[in-house]
Amino acid sequence: MTAHQPKKAGALQHAVELTKSIIPPVHPGGRPFILGALGTTLAVRLASKKAGVGAAVLTAWLAWFFREPKRVTPRRPGIAVAPADGTVSHIIEAVPPAELDLGDEPMLRVSVFLSVFDVHVQRAPGTGQVVRAVHKKGQFLSADLDEASEVNERNSLHLRTDEGHDLAVVQIAGLIARRIICHVSDGDKVLAGTTYGLIRFGSRVDLYVPTGSRVLVEPGQRTIGGETVLAELPSAG
Repeated sequence: MTAHQPKKAGALQHAVELTKSIIPPVHPGGRPFILGALGTTLAVRLASKKAGVGAAVLTAWLAWFFREPKRVTPRRPGIAVAPADGTVSHIIEAVPPAELDLGDEPMLRVSVFLSVFDVHVQRAPGTGQVVRAVHKKGQFLSADLDEASEVNERNSLHLRTDEGHDLAVVQIAGLIARRIICHVSDGDKVLAGTTYGLIRFGSRVDLYVPTGSRVLVEPGQRTIGGETVLAELPSAG
């Protein structure tokens, strides 16, 4: 091996890492769609080059839609990070979903609306254990409506953090989103900022934090899943 070979190998590895940092990986839940679109593109391309270009653009958009970018999650104690990319649509007091058995006392609810242009994976808002995970069938109202939290199809998690805080995070289907994927179940341990689910295609995620928490975002503000701190939690006592 010549002296130039290690340098070339190092340069190649650097190029690979740089490419990974620019082009995020794809969530496994999106791979069947992308592969299907790719196959269709190849078939269409044989019949018409012009139509093949359009199909290729659609395939590229699907790969972009199902992206799962790496995020740097704050590790300081006593915070809840955004479970999703999107826009804060509501901040109100509300009773968490009944199926989680968290009682009838209101909690603070921060709702994040995801458009079709946002990253659609969901991330754990804190480090701890999943107490309960429940999927509930329902309607498919526009996810930006307040009543969507109560009547739309959803997947709800009760997460108890290592510090003893009870959080609820809810994936909510919308007009276009008809498929909710959740990779965790009762008893699973999760790390803040790690991906636990996905919603296809346009949706909403609600985060419930204890009353007394200090919410750090405002309606209309953009959030970055796994990075934006939504609230400082009260002392767990």
